[in-house]
Order: sequence, then C-alpha cells, then structure tokens
Amino acid sequence: MKLLTNFFLVTFVLLITLSVNSYSEIINKVVADGNKRVTVESIIVFGDIEIGSNYEQKDLSLLIKKLYETNFFSSISATIKSNVLSISVVENPFVNRISFEGEKSKKSLERLRDLLALSEKSSYIKSYVKSDINLIKEYYRQQGFYFIKIDLQVEQLEQNRVNLVYYLEKGEKAKISKIYFLGDKKIRNKTLNNVITSQENKFWKFISRNVYLNKGRIELDKRLLKNYYKNVGYYEVDISSSNVEYSDGEGFVLTYTINAGKRYRFGKIFLDVDKALDASAFLSLEENFSEITGDYYSQRKLTKLLEKIDKLSEQKELQFINHGVEETLEENDSIVVKVLIYEGEKFMIERINIVGNNVTNDDVIRSEMLVDEGDPYSVLLINKSINNLKARNIFGKVEHKLSVGSLPDLKVLEVSVEEKATGEISAGAGIGTNGTSVQFAVTENNWLGKGVSVVSSINLSAESVSGGLQVSNPNYNYTGNSLFGSLNASKTDYKATSGYASSKTSLAGGTTFEQYENVYFSPALTLTYEDIDISNNASTTIKKMGGTYKNIDFSYGITNDQRDQAYQTNSGYYTKFIQSIPLFIDNSSFLNGFDVNKYHTFTDDVKAKAKFYSRAMIGVDDNVRISERLHIPVERIRGFESRKIGPKDGVEFIGGNYATALSFEAQFPNLLPEDTKTDLSLFFDTANLWSVDYDNQLDASNKIRSSIGGVANVLTPIGPLNFTLAKSISKAKTDITQTFAFRLGTSF
Repeated sequence: MKLLTNFFLVTFVLLITLSVNSYSEIINKVVADGNKRVTVESIIVFGDIEIGSNYEQKDLSLLIKKLYETNFFSSISATIKSNVLSISVVENPFVNRISFEGEKSKKSLERLRDLLALSEKSSYIKSYVKSDINLIKEYYRQQGFYFIKIDLQVEQLEQNRVNLVYYLEKGEKAKISKIYFLGDKKIRNKTLNNVITSQENKFWKFISRNVYLNKGRIELDKRLLKNYYKNVGYYEVDISSSNVEYSDGEGFVLTYTINAGKRYRFGKIFLDVDKALDASAFLSLEENFSEITGDYYSQRKLTKLLEKIDKLSEQKELQFINHGVEETLEENDSIVVKVLIYEGEKFMIERINIVGNNVTNDDVIRSEMLVDEGDPYSVLLINKSINNLKARNIFGKVEHKLSVGSLPDLKVLEVSVEEKATGEISAGAGIGTNGTSVQFAVTENNWLGKGVSVVSSINLSAESVSGGLQVSNPNYNYTGNSLFGSLNASKTDYKATSGYASSKTSLAGGTTFEQYENVYFSPALTLTYEDIDISNNASTTIKKMGGTYKNIDFSYGITNDQRDQAYQTNSGYYTKFIQSIPLFIDNSSFLNGFDVNKYHTFTDDVKAKAKFYSRAMIGVDDNVRISERLHIPVERIRGFESRKIGPKDGVEFIGGNYATALSFEAQFPNLLPEDTKTDLSLFFDTANLWSVDYDNQLDASNKIRSSIGGVANVLTPIGPLNFTLAKSISKAKTDITQTFAFRLGTSF
C-alpha cells in the first residue's frame, strides 16, 4: 500500500512539472494589439519584459500585474506562441480636463485638484471616482458645508479622451446651534465654553468662522478640553465622545461627553539618573520638586520641570541627554512622579528635510529649529523645536521622523508640516454706563509665507477714534527675538470732561526678548506728532497747552511672568516695570510705571487676586501737557465715573502727575447654580490721583479714594454681561461716584 502511494505521488509531481514546462517558452519578439497612446516599446519597459528570456505562466501573470499598475489599461491579456509574446490591451480613457461648476474660489479650486486621485493628463479610472467624490465632500465638510451634493458628468471626446465635470451644490453652511457638556464634568459649562474654539451661532457672530461645524476643530476642542482638565488635576479625564446631531429648523447640536474622574495632587517627585551620568549636575532640581509637591497635578507644571532639565543639560554641555517620566497613581489620590534622566543614542544629524510647506518659506521653519545639520542629535532639542513650530500658530500639524543617513552614525531628520489658513477677521462691540465701543481687526499671521504677523485694526467709542497697522516678526533674523513696527493714528475728544481734544499720529518700532527665565525686556522707539485743541472755557494755563507737538521717545518694559498660565490664571504673579524717556523734546515727559498682579486659589470655590498699579509722569523743562496727564483706569477704582476723579481746573478734570491703585478681589465661581450662568465676586478698591505741576493750589483733591462692592458676570444669549454694584468709602468732594455700572460686550 505504501509503495502504491509513493508511485502516485511521484507520478503527480512529474505531471505538474511537465505541465509547467509546457507553458515555458523563450521570447524573441513582442507584439501588441489595442494600444493607441502607449507604444510597444513603453509596454516592454512597463512590464519589465526581457527579450531572449524564458517565460512561464507565472511570469506572464506578473507582467500583467505590472501593466495594470500603470493605470493605462482597463483590460490586459498575454499569450506566447512560437516565441512571440502577444499582448492585447484596452486603454483607459485619457483625462483631458477637470472642472468644477459651483465653485468660484481660486484657492478652493487649486486645493480640490490637489486632493483628487484623478488628474488632468492622466488615465480615467472608474474605480477612483467614488473615492474622489468622498474626498471632495470631506473637504467641504471641513469648511462647514455638510449638505453638499456632487454630480459627476463624464464627457466623451475623440481619441478616447474625456472631460470630467463636477457639479457642486454646496448648500448652506452647517452652524452650531447648541453646545452641551454632559457627564461627570465637575467644571462649569461657562469655563468649558471658554476652553474650546467652537462657538454657538448667534446673530451677531456674522464674521466668526468658529460657529460652523468643522471636524478638525472638534478634534482640536477635545484635545483642549483634555489638556485643561489634566492641568487642573483631573489626571484620568476621559473625553469619551463628541456627538453631532441635526435638528430641523434649529441646526446642529454639538455634545461633548466628559468623565473627569478623581482629582489628583503631586505626591513624591524624585530623580532617577542613569549611573553613567553625574547625578550631581541635577541636584538643584530637588528644590523645584518641593515647590509643587502637594499641588494639584498639572501637565504644564511638569513640562516646566522638564524644561529645567533641558537647560541644565545645555549648561553642562550634556548633548545626548534624554528624559522621561513615570507616573504612579496612589490610593491617597496622589501621583508619584519619577523623572528619568538617561543617555540617548549618539549620532549626528546629516541633513534636515522640510516637507509640506507650500506657502511658508523654508527659513521660517528652520529658524525655529534648535538643532542644525552637523549637530549631535538631541531628543530634547528636537521636541522643543517642534513645540516652537506649533506655537507659531501657522501650521495645523507638525511632525518629524528619522531615517538612515549615508553612514551608520548619521541620521536624516524630516520635519513635516501641514499649513492652515492664517488670516482672520475679528470684531467686537460693547455698550455700558461708560459708553459704547466697537472694534474691528484683520490679522494675517504668515504674511507672504515669511512667518510675519500683520494686524490692521480700528476702534470706535463715544470719545475717540483710533486705528493702526502693526507688523511683527516673532523670530527676527533667527535670534529668537521678536521685532515689531507700528503706525497708529487717533482722535480723542475729552472737552466734556477735561477741556481738550487731541489728534495724534505715531510711528514706533521695538523688540522683545527673554533676558532671563520668564523675564522679558521690551525696548522701543516712538515718533509722535500731536495737535491739541483746547475748549474756549478752559483756564488760561490750559489754553497755553494747545498747539502742535513733535516728540521722539525711548521706552522699555521689564516683565517677570511667573503665572501658572496666562489665561484663567490660578496661581503665581506678574510684575512689570515701564519707563519712557524723551529724546527729542517739543514738550515731553518722563513716564515711570510699575504693576504687580498676584493670584491664589484657596479652593475650587474661592479664588483671589490682588493688583497694584502705579504711574508717575514728570515734565521735562515744562509742565506735563494736558493729553499726557494721568487718569486712573475705570477698572482700577470701581464706584467712580471714568476720568471724573482727581484734580480739577474749573469744571475740567485735568488729571494728575501721580497715580496709584490697589485692589483685592475674591471670586466665587460656583456660588450660584450653573443654570444661572453667573459668576460672582467681591472687591475692595483703593486709589489716588494727585499733583498738578503748573498749580499746586489745584491739588486739593489729594485724598485716598476707596470703594467696596460686588460684580456679577452673566453669560446671556446676546453676549457676556457685567454688572458692578459699588459703594464709595472715601472720596474727594469733587469726585463723581457711580453706584451701578454695567457692560455688555461680545465678539462677532
């Protein structure tokens, strides 16, 4: 039996071998049938056909596969007879032209053509049509057109050519009617609405693009929400879903489901330094660890610690140092953080390739890179470079990858960017007891692809009209320093309160750079031309201040920013010193100023801040002119009317040479039910405005002003509404108080 089985097996193998060999033949010639555009020679090249080689059936199958991959043919067959390879093909039609009916934007047309798999001067492949239509729909959905209809018409032409015509009916943009936050969110909707970029559609938001549904923006919102929660201690937060539903007659409802989880604090934080490294180089970090131990967990605070490691590594010239973090959740709702410091791979960067930048110049991207070709590879510096690029706000996505270089110890770094729209139109308006104001601005953050920001703005109020143009380069000449220039013009009419009107034009230029960690220096030079018109009933001294003035002033500011975050600050402080020094004098003054803001969070329900403000204006060889005299900003001393405290000359409030203000405020964000959409706070303000250099007798109002009161911030259907109820405690006889004030303002 076994012998019989072996016999059949050998026979089967022989038959297979003979069968295969029977299809094997040497090719001496190639002929083609059905080809009109593609020559026989091209078919030989595309199919890798070798004349004189032996071809079996599997070789023919591979040849046909290679020809299909060219996308030139819809049908292919091949046979060998008498050493002749005969190939029969049916060519795909040739795309002569692609057009889009219903789209007029040149930029959109260019983008659509880049998206499609089918392109002009290529083969028409029916299987690609459905995919291309889906790509077009996705492109328009990203812009808010969720109801778009697309029909494709294929126009047959002579010589097996076709025109493709896409008929687009975009319909109305999909607007967000409501935004809901559901689940165990633990944070009020008002705060969460300020975190995300998507906005509910309101009748006044006719300019804003954020009211339209955008898939990319929704994904961004989810990341922003997650980052916000993790920065206030909710380490295990889960933004589990974002759901979009359409309601007839109302619009789209956008819902974010959030599970905040427990709130954690930093527990023990310690270093784990690789034995090959000198641990003493990082001992100074222990003090930084102790500063945040016991605080609520925050990714932002942890990032600052890692940045300190980067700086220590640079100072110690430890080029190949890397770091990581291991976090362990403890039962007492704390997080133990182990900071790992170790040596990374040791190799050099042979080349840096930049891809994806169609508008932005290469040098804009390279200027943000902290490593260059020929430098040692550093994970720390690469990550910091990528973060710098993201912070420029001109790219939707920034990624990087490494590939093998020409030698084993060399690597090629590829930085891939995805550009986004960088232009923006914004507007705002407000009305209240202190008057009405309107603002309008046009911003471009990547002018001419040079990474330069250009802002044109105009501001209107009952007493003033102002506008200007500002151009700034955040990384001038690869220095990491910002450079700006501005042209501004304004016209103010304070004849009702201070007895004068002013027309001013100024040209300024300056720079800002980080001198020390979180300490910024901002020098500037300003040229000013001003024309002052004095009211007829003004005093003789004030009338002398009328006329035209030309000045050149040098100013600078020194800022120390130690806040945990610039927006919705919870802790830390901010100080700033400013000084303006006249260089060319028609009639000018020295200005000195100092501000301090301190923030502290006692609990989630009680937050406090203290603010100090001081200014001193000293005339040079003459009295301070009327338009440069100081007034206390209305938000610094609530309970008093704007520009209606301090020295008076006749009926006009003329301002003073010195001003100070100190205020304390306690905020209670969770005191009222969330449905009221109202935050409450209590305040105590105190201020003084004194000294009249041209007449000491007018300084009779040198008295401390103070007030107490409460503020309600209400989110209404027509914008945020601010109510202030204040009671003056001390004042001068000439001051005009204001018990109640409100402000309704919004952005479009």
